[in-house]
Amino acid sequence: MPPPFPPPMSGRSLRDQLKIFFKKKREAGCPSFFWYFAFLAVQVPCFLLWITTIRRMSLDHHEGFDCGGILWFQNLTEFPSGVLGPVIPLLIAGLHYVNVQVSFQKSSVGNMSGFLGLLAKYYKKYLEVLTLPLLFITFNIPQGSSVYWLTNSSMTVVQQLLLKHPDVRKKLGLPHKDPQSVTAHQKELGNPEEIKIDPSKKQRKVSVQNLSPHELVNLSIKFLAGGRKDEAMSFLRLALAKDPEYVRALLVLGQSLLQDGSLPEATEYLERAIGKLLLKENPMDIEDVDLLILSSQWAGVACIRQGKMGEGLVHLERIASIKEPEDPKSKAHYYDGLVLLSSALVNVGRKNDAIKHLQLATAYDESYRKLLQQCENEEDDITGDLVNSRRADY
Repeated sequence: MPPPFPPPMSGRSLRDQLKIFFKKKREAGCPSFFWYFAFLAVQVPCFLLWITTIRRMSLDHHEGFDCGGILWFQNLTEFPSGVLGPVIPLLIAGLHYVNVQVSFQKSSVGNMSGFLGLLAKYYKKYLEVLTLPLLFITFNIPQGSSVYWLTNSSMTVVQQLLLKHPDVRKKLGLPHKDPQSVTAHQKELGNPEEIKIDPSKKQRKVSVQNLSPHELVNLSIKFLAGGRKDEAMSFLRLALAKDPEYVRALLVLGQSLLQDGSLPEATEYLERAIGKLLLKENPMDIEDVDLLILSSQWAGVACIRQGKMGEGLVHLERIASIKEPEDPKSKAHYYDGLVLLSSALVNVGRKNDAIKHLQLATAYDESYRKLLQQCENEEDDITGDLVNSRRADY
């Protein structure tokens, strides 16, 4: 899950980050936020209600409370007293302390770094210190309330221990908890400002602030391949903050935004990339030609998806005006672009032009023949899901 607040140096507003967070939350099927307040809204009020109710019944000498106890606490209306009086208060305070230790035992929360780790550490300390005030309180409530409190704390300890047992979790259909793997994953994801690189087979940690734009883009592509889109996009924005003219970063960020559904922003970055390539004073090299083809493809798709068919065609027809590249990778991108152009041309009634481009693509790659036949047979949507399965070679 992405964080609800924008990562440092991401350049993303809180509103945009929240939109991404809620989108991923829905995709993952996460429960409502109200679950976070279930403990405070249900369990705590019920516990306090029972404690105060039993206390009131004890103080009012409810029938049976004066002789309904056992052992040394026969009279439940009395306060703890005598030699054995401290037993129940000490047990309650001790069980509270045990509950805290069991809750944090081998927990990944205790091993988190950064602000959350510090917060968890102080929260645990607070709960431990709370043992002393609870001990004082239990000496000043009737034994009837103490018996209920003791029972509640005992059941909580038993419940926690059972739910941590792998066999019990398996029987209940709960996922197996592996704190070490969870902790390792959190350490890996928890600090986007610090990453590991392996330039010489020896891993070392470096700050992303010290990476060059080229290194940041390469890193972002690896993160995109691993499904860590939010972190990848933060690296791309950082690369552009360091070098606003870096076309490759503009292209990858635009393509990522397009796949994420942020069409206007994607169009902006892709058209910036196209503009910088077309305005270059020196002749374009092989890489520049490839970047221009890819940028034009994605910009055309982004415009068409926004209903701007005319602008989309301008971008896609730019590909057809480029001389066929010699580089194999660029050539593959070139003919992919012609296929996308053919699809757009069919949609505006220019079937003959579409067939011409598809014939060229089929001569290059026989796998396009099916699309050519569909076009000749006047079938709609000849590219199907081609856009969603595009090559990701940058």
